[in-house]
Amino acid sequence: MSASIAPAADTTPVVPKNIRWVLFGILLAMLLSMLDGLIVGTAMPTVVADIGGIDHMSWVVTAYTLTTACSTPVWGKLGDLFNRKHMFLGSIVVFMIGSVLSGQASSMGELIAFRALQGIGAGGLMAGAFALIGVLLPPRERGKYQGMVAIIQAVGSIGGPLVGGFITGHLGWRWAFYVNVPIGLICLVWCGMLLHVPAARRGKVVIDWLGITLMTAMISTVVLAATWAGSTYAWGSWQILSLAAAAVVLLVAFIASQRRAAEPLLPPRIFTGHRNFPISAVLLTVAGVAMFGGTLYLPLYQQTVQGASASNSGLLLLPMMAGTVVASMTAGKVMAKTGKYKMFPVVGAASLAVGMGLLSTMDVTTSRFTTSAYMVLVGIGTGFTIQMANTIAQNAVELRDMGAASAATSLFRSLGGSLGVAVFGSLFTRAIQGHEGSAPAEGGGAATPGMSQSAKDAYLQAASHGTQQIFLVGALCAAAAFVAALYIKEVPLRGKPGSAPRPKAEPAKQA
Repeated sequence: MSASIAPAADTTPVVPKNIRWVLFGILLAMLLSMLDGLIVGTAMPTVVADIGGIDHMSWVVTAYTLTTACSTPVWGKLGDLFNRKHMFLGSIVVFMIGSVLSGQASSMGELIAFRALQGIGAGGLMAGAFALIGVLLPPRERGKYQGMVAIIQAVGSIGGPLVGGFITGHLGWRWAFYVNVPIGLICLVWCGMLLHVPAARRGKVVIDWLGITLMTAMISTVVLAATWAGSTYAWGSWQILSLAAAAVVLLVAFIASQRRAAEPLLPPRIFTGHRNFPISAVLLTVAGVAMFGGTLYLPLYQQTVQGASASNSGLLLLPMMAGTVVASMTAGKVMAKTGKYKMFPVVGAASLAVGMGLLSTMDVTTSRFTTSAYMVLVGIGTGFTIQMANTIAQNAVELRDMGAASAATSLFRSLGGSLGVAVFGSLFTRAIQGHEGSAPAEGGGAATPGMSQSAKDAYLQAASHGTQQIFLVGALCAAAAFVAALYIKEVPLRGKPGSAPRPKAEPAKQA
């Protein structure tokens, strides 16, 4: 390999003949990360009953989310600097170690610490998976395999709660963590044998320690503010306002450091090289706000207001996931055949806005069939928007920055999701607590068999009202994504004979 940053690392890759088998191993690791969060969420009541620590239960999720978000850009950059395959396999090992230790935890404090370690590995799983897909498949060819990614995501979203309930009920909560080990070993062997990517080592390597420190501190303040706002502290409290101010200061300092760093953690050129990348980042952030929060509160509405079974919570999302898979596969095939893609995020964001808007009209009389029909529109919007935004973002950067760019898009979507969950949680809690007649003294903040009919009716009205507010905000976010999608410039996709080269970025520099 040359010591120069640009040459060989920027060559359009040749798609391996066994690409579907290679992708299966990569996507299995992605599924590992997705399943874990949903399985653990289902197991948490049993965990608390066994080892106690209910006051700190939320930190089991927060620690994982925080370390995942903070480590994602670092894993992505290390993959660009060294060997993407080795970084990816390393993240699987870290994730497995964290899983084993979490399964052996004897106290809530230990579980939180081990979940933080597990989250560090998860950051590498997601960043590495998208970066490897970007390196192995040129954007023009990627559409043929986009359905595989959508199917894996659907299986993770639907299967997680089902698998979690089964494992917890039959094997115990510790196996909710131990189950990651055999799957992780399969990923290690599979990718170790079939995955082959060129080393990305560049002459003299410089690690951006200042950038890593500032980025970690900034993400930490954002995630903590999003987690605590509206629950632990009021949105206007000095604690939340202080975290918000600290995040702004750290962001400014981080941007300044990236302009001076020899090997920046998030190179400014990926944002300034072409407008499609920052637009894709906006799409992923606002879609993350709408989708992560929506996915969390749709089953809650169906269980609370429509009386659906909690044991089948994963299946409640099936209409939305079906729309996502069909839309993603359709968009991929059209993109691979024609090279056109701008219409999909535009139509997708519009469908997402309409679907969320219709969901905001649901009340205590809305049928499950009507809700399912609205969810299909949301699924179609997701399939057209989020999947395509990743491809558009990767097509806008050079291959030498694929890891950093992929990590950035994952980070924006995760942060959007964290903000969405925080805002929606605050809206829902305020609706429940502020509704007349839904006093928690009689129902404990939820509808229970011991409630009087009037209190139950009041609670259902409050839950319905809170859900309406959540999806109205989601619709506004999707509308913002629609406006952003209109400004996408349809640059010819790489990877097809005669296609135009990608937009020029800044001149290459020596590391």
